[in-house]
Amino acid sequence: MTVYVLAQFKIHNRDQYEKYAAAFLPHFAEHKGTALVSDENVSVKEGTWDNTKAVLLSFPDEAAFEDWALSDEYQEIAKDRQAATEGSVVLLHGLQ
Repeated sequence: MTVYVLAQFKIHNRDQYEKYAAAFLPHFAEHKGTALVSDENVSVKEGTWDNTKAVLLSFPDEAAFEDWALSDEYQEIAKDRQAATEGSVVLLHGLQ
């Protein structure tokens, strides 16, 4: 079953975040994920949103997500994102 990764965060160190972004894409391309959305111009239609960016990724299943997210390479890359941002990353299970 397809799983989706929704990340919403506020960027407080742009240079460090850009370092993460530059390393993220080549590594992500080696895995089974698909980048669906990467948006810093979110249009809030209901409620409030106090973040800088939203990212939506998909993976064919939870195992593929974990292979990527828990890899030593990504864990090293993610240190820059974690230091440069504040927010949340959630895993969503698709309906089919």
